[in-house]
Amino acid sequence: MKVGIVWFHRDLRLADHPALRAALQRVERIVALYIDDPEAEIGWPAGAAGRWWLARSLARLDGDLRSRGAGLTIRSGPSRDRLAEVIAETGATAVFWNRRIEPSLARRDERIRRELLAAGILVEVGPADLLFEPETIRSRSGEPYQVFTPFWRECLRGPDPAAPLPAPRRVAGLPRPPASSALPSGGDRNAGLQSEWDPGEEGARRRLRSFLDERAAAYARDRNRPDEEATARLSAHIHFGEISPREIWRRAGVRAGEGGERGIVAGIETWLRQIGWREFAHHLLIHFPRTTDRPLRPEFGSFPWRRSKRDLDAWRRGLTGVPIVDAGMRELRAIGWMHNRVRMVAASYLVKDLLIHWREGARWFWETLVDADLANNTLGWQWVAGSGADAAPYFRVFNPVVQGERYDPHGAYVRRWVPELAGVPARWIHRPWAAPRDALGSQGFLLGRTYPEPIVDHAAARDRALAAFGKVQNARRPGSARDEAP
Repeated sequence: MKVGIVWFHRDLRLADHPALRAALQRVERIVALYIDDPEAEIGWPAGAAGRWWLARSLARLDGDLRSRGAGLTIRSGPSRDRLAEVIAETGATAVFWNRRIEPSLARRDERIRRELLAAGILVEVGPADLLFEPETIRSRSGEPYQVFTPFWRECLRGPDPAAPLPAPRRVAGLPRPPASSALPSGGDRNAGLQSEWDPGEEGARRRLRSFLDERAAAYARDRNRPDEEATARLSAHIHFGEISPREIWRRAGVRAGEGGERGIVAGIETWLRQIGWREFAHHLLIHFPRTTDRPLRPEFGSFPWRRSKRDLDAWRRGLTGVPIVDAGMRELRAIGWMHNRVRMVAASYLVKDLLIHWREGARWFWETLVDADLANNTLGWQWVAGSGADAAPYFRVFNPVVQGERYDPHGAYVRRWVPELAGVPARWIHRPWAAPRDALGSQGFLLGRTYPEPIVDHAAARDRALAAFGKVQNARRPGSARDEAP
């Protein structure tokens, strides 16, 4: 009897799973294995919110496998050692997995692949969870792209992504599967996560269907409105591999062609461009792996960042005195997610208004986001800081009041997450410090007591940021960020 191990990484699904499909074609019995190896992700072990999601996603995957004839074996510890244990216990002659591209994990997997081959074990590695292999997309000069639009244009010039594979109806496991460690609990971080999210492959598919049927047509128009339910909110499902980009691409493409309604087509195209940004983030991480901790543009290595525990703590807790920023940070703490427009505003406030290093923000998002993804997190924070690829120019400083008034015009988003401001009239909801006393006197609102005063003056902070960033810009050395790659 030929036994093969399917080593699940962050591809916690059965549909469109190349490694699982290869195993079903090669062996008679399958051992589905997940190794809980936090040490492998050097410097970036999963945060609390991510661990919460992982625990529930693994439980769903185990149930899906059991319904088809196999279960999920979970082991904790170094991947090399745990994999060797399961091979010895089961007599497996082959191991299958899908590729990871994060630098430390890619190196680990390659070492394991070589050791297994040397030991006479068959190894097959499927493609990464991307539409396009990141190394294959190159500019005409042969260099990796550092600007999104030409990168995405080049992607779309190539062949369509492969069609997604159907989920198997049966997965034949061993009569006596290897013992499994307890599922990592992830903790009951708070009731907000439990009530907001439904981890797992079926939850991902339901969320995609809901978006395509109900909100895709208006996505291009409403996607920047945090006060509206306008986005797909699929990011955590994609991060944990509960649904593949290939399945999303195919389902969205079919939906876009039905009926010919231009609104639906435009909405789908704009939304799929966000999938393109994910592809771009992984392309950058492949070619510039040091950017998880270092600026892509080397001149930013000497930027005069401030250290202020007080200001950083106020930002983390949603007590900056700036309503749109505080609403976003409290949403993050409550449900492990934040609307993308508000992410940019909150990030700009930390980096530009407070001049606190983008790494502090990246670490906090990593700890608190259910969709924390190394490639996306790195790209997003370096973009805001102006130190990365396709970065926002240093002189782009989001005005949080203008952003709030433009994208949360009635203050519904702020009122939901900052209840101290619930009674403030819409005219003043995004700048309560500017309201005349008689406009707020009957609302039970006391600036500095029921809600903090702004910890910095935006106009002054903007001038300070422009001066600091301007010096870095003027001191820019010749050469490209290619030097940052090892």
